[in-house]
Amino acid sequence: MIREDLSRNFGFILHDVARLLRTTFDRRVRALGFTRSQWWVLNHLFRKDGLTQSELADLLEVEKATLGRLLDRMEQKGWIRREDDAADRRVRRVHLTVEVEPAIKAMRAAAADMRREALAGLDPAQQELFVDTLLAVKSNLSHNDNGAAAKAARRRAR
Repeated sequence: MIREDLSRNFGFILHDVARLLRTTFDRRVRALGFTRSQWWVLNHLFRKDGLTQSELADLLEVEKATLGRLLDRMEQKGWIRREDDAADRRVRRVHLTVEVEPAIKAMRAAAADMRREALAGLDPAQQELFVDTLLAVKSNLSHNDNGAAAKAARRRAR
């Protein structure tokens, strides 16, 4: 078996960095009373409020029933509210509440601090190049994945 030096394999490095970001952020927002699942939902809603439950489930890569139970608990805490969609009554849209805004503000501040620490030692141009590179990799993978999904759907349709 040929051994590969994985110390410079960007997939492994990216996975390790993502894990470190998640666990560090978990620690920092624990005082706000959020679990990882909860802060992940809140961040997605902060990014785009009013997502449908189905859209959220897809983004979070969880089953709809699992997300439904999580949203039930978050709604009981007053962090989110669910509303029927104006165009389709079968669809429920999820919104942040005014009550959760101070905690979201604190969570976003903790995220900004963590990003500053993570990028320490990189000058602004290096930081921009790093983010641009990550966006390019994401685009490449999204494009390739979407193409594969479309091909699979065409094969199933035959």
